[in-house]
Amino acid sequence: MRVILTGGAGFIGSHVSELYIKMGFKILIIDDLSTGKEENLPKEAEFEKVSITDENKIIKIFKKFKPDIVNHHAAQSSVVESVKNPILDMEVNIRGTIFLLESSVLCNLKGFIFASSGGTVYGEPKKLPVKESYRFFPISPYGISKITGEMYGLYYSKKLPFVSLRYGNVFGPRQNPHGESGVVAIFCEKMLNNEEVHIYGDGNQTRDFIFINDVVKANLLATEYILKGKTGIFNIGTGKETSINQIFEKLKKLTGYKKRPIYLAKREAEITRIALDIKKAQKELNFKPEWDIEEALKETVKFFNERRKV
Repeated sequence: MRVILTGGAGFIGSHVSELYIKMGFKILIIDDLSTGKEENLPKEAEFEKVSITDENKIIKIFKKFKPDIVNHHAAQSSVVESVKNPILDMEVNIRGTIFLLESSVLCNLKGFIFASSGGTVYGEPKKLPVKESYRFFPISPYGISKITGEMYGLYYSKKLPFVSLRYGNVFGPRQNPHGESGVVAIFCEKMLNNEEVHIYGDGNQTRDFIFINDVVKANLLATEYILKGKTGIFNIGTGKETSINQIFEKLKKLTGYKKRPIYLAKREAEITRIALDIKKAQKELNFKPEWDIEEALKETVKFFNERRKV
């Protein structure tokens, strides 16, 4: 099996690439390293430093590597940045995705996996946990670009099996602790360095936190699904709400942090509550999250603590 994995130098993509390699797949990673890190690249994978918006280079890579599938994780992934620069968000997340789909059809691939966002495409749902069939109403350009990518994927699915994975709030080792996204990684880094921890809003906003290992497993299941010629959209989460304040308290205990959080104004275009109904993924993909949040947080703190000692 030959896979082009976009965004493979990033947090989620690098973990997915490792599992693919373990399964014996031949991997080519496409990443412009704008947010990903070269140190995350597995030595067994081929690598091309290129943006998914560079159409001429992308099609040449496809024709040379001759992939069976594309696993598309490259993205402008910041809600806040999408508000500041919606044109950049559109260029990367919509235009880049369309060209990858076009290239996949042109090269007669067997399938396409798309990393979507269960935390943004539904907006503020009135009933939780939210099902895939719930109407989508994103309140950020990032959410708009992700649901648009899905719609294009479904359009191309007439010729190319397509699976979209709507992730909850993914966390774990290697997540970027700098910037505004990835609250678990940010809290870990701040607490271990005994720095001030900022919470935007009152901290009662909830997310569906899911550990990276469960997300990687979902990608393998999605790969098996598209190789059967099937198309589908799936929530990938736990179905449980956890507030930012609860995450703070759990990490405070694990790190021995003594300070109180500093509350700041809520960020624009960020949702208040979310939890994802995963019954469809359980039934069709045989997906089941295995990591308890307490154990997953312990593993994450361990990673960031060990990284400080290097």
